[in-house]
Amino acid sequence: MTVMPKETVMAIKSYHSQAQMLVKNYILADPFIPYTSILGGILACKVAYDLTQLISNFYIKTYPGLTKIQRVEWNNRGISTIHAVFVSALALYFVFWADLFSDRKLAGLVVFRSSPLSIFGLGVSVGYFLVDLGMILWLYPSLGGMEYVIHHSLSGIGVAYTVFTGEAQFYAYMVLISELTTPEINMRWYLDTAGMKRSSAYLINGVVIFFAWVIARILLFGYIFYHIYLHYDQVIQLHTFGYLLVLGVPSILAIMNLMWFGKIVKGLVKTLAKSQRRI
Repeated sequence: MTVMPKETVMAIKSYHSQAQMLVKNYILADPFIPYTSILGGILACKVAYDLTQLISNFYIKTYPGLTKIQRVEWNNRGISTIHAVFVSALALYFVFWADLFSDRKLAGLVVFRSSPLSIFGLGVSVGYFLVDLGMILWLYPSLGGMEYVIHHSLSGIGVAYTVFTGEAQFYAYMVLISELTTPEINMRWYLDTAGMKRSSAYLINGVVIFFAWVIARILLFGYIFYHIYLHYDQVIQLHTFGYLLVLGVPSILAIMNLMWFGKIVKGLVKTLAKSQRRI
């Protein structure tokens, strides 16, 4: 077995030590986390887009036959699905399991608490919203209409504010739990585009969307407003812009969720009716 010279081993250890110092002192240092996390989110979107394209070319038979804009949307939905899984898992952790935002923790007001991990996770989401909004505007209206522009703009501004100020991160994560519905919505589009609208998978996915939407985008938002009411003495201490975001963003998104829910119910009823006729 070949043994590396002592000088080579020392050089490798030196480079490794320098890399660790670079990561610790700059990339993951507290003042730089907002910027590195946003940049990381943007780069992760690029990787997710390319991976979706690569995997789909090899394993999805209908993918090569799609139009150019359909392939772009297919890959774009790959980005949003990966982001949804990442951020909703992190949001569930912070909202329901971590002690950072717990009322039992007496160290400071809930609306002013943050940590390097909470900042990093929200920064990644800002990077995603920037990329997705950019693609929507560049290809408008092929990837979504004005409702998507409004949704992503409000979400991006709200989350970015919490990243750079450290304020109201708990409410940002509560809203981001609603991303739990994104993979099901994307799956519905994938099945439709792949010509599987009459399949049982399409029907089952529609039912899952209905219940997930009720929980994550209707009941959850009711809980958000209830939490704001209980902690209003803290919310009112936020800076004016943060105060307006905490009250305004969930309110507008809740209205949009109800409007979309009406369309979901109509679509599910139509799908169930067609399924019964086939039986």
